[in-house]
Amino acid sequence: MQIKAADSRQPDVLALERLLGRRNLPAATRKRVESEIRQIQAGERAEQAAAYQIELYFGRSENWATIHDLRIEVDGLSAQIDHLLMNRLAEIWVCESKSFAEGVSINEHGEWLRWWNGRPVGIPSPVEQNHRHVFLLERVFDDGLAPRPRRLGLASMTPRLKSLVLVSDNARINRPERGWKGLDEVIKAEQLKTHVFDAFDAMREWELLRLIGKGGLQTFARGLAALHRPAPFDWAARFGLEPEDTEPSRGAPAPHGASATPATRPWLVKYDGSCARCGRILAKGTPAVWERTTRTIHCIECPV
Repeated sequence: MQIKAADSRQPDVLALERLLGRRNLPAATRKRVESEIRQIQAGERAEQAAAYQIELYFGRSENWATIHDLRIEVDGLSAQIDHLLMNRLAEIWVCESKSFAEGVSINEHGEWLRWWNGRPVGIPSPVEQNHRHVFLLERVFDDGLAPRPRRLGLASMTPRLKSLVLVSDNARINRPERGWKGLDEVIKAEQLKTHVFDAFDAMREWELLRLIGKGGLQTFARGLAALHRPAPFDWAARFGLEPEDTEPSRGAPAPHGASATPATRPWLVKYDGSCARCGRILAKGTPAVWERTTRTIHCIECPV
């Protein structure tokens, strides 16, 4: 049963297209905005393809609950989770969808390269990214922010979280000859059903005693979905532009002594990265500060 569908990314695309319609938009900025639109659309297609696989095999079953596009906040930290697939054994598959049009390579150390315009480009590990999602979700249950499931309405249970990275079906994945811990979490989206059912078949009989009721599963899943906190994104600030309502008119000079744009702006991190000052990892969706002059990001807590 589907508890929550994915939020549409069309408002983001429309906001970016409005930026493209601005007067005197620098050519370099235009290319970046156009690239952002392509990435959003590719990412949404990958998430839709993964959601299709999930809903096809699990969406109509009362023994499974599905949540798509869940953003949670804990202690000022956030995680944008693409898909959650949970069953009556209190297992939760935390799934991260990825689209790699030209393919991706992973080495024996767990380092990732994606191919872009025929050239390799280093990217943060989606496996480690999803592990951070799992960690924050564990904190949700530890802090009692969402009710835990109960076995047949009695004893509460600690959910068992499992991580998966779902790569788009048409992508090429170059894997290392020598594996590393976490490599088995990387699969094609079309392999999800087989992977989950194989894990179920490998369970020991006593583990099946953890069963929760169908109504209990639905209540548990709805409690998680209620934590969704969508975050508005300031695309103008992302590209160092003035807000739409303060963009100067054609030929209108800026007030004497005032700069056209502030040197820094608060915004939400779009992709995993690190603070340019303290090196702290800033996961996607984390509030941070974009510094226009150096084109870097840093923690809000870091001193200027």
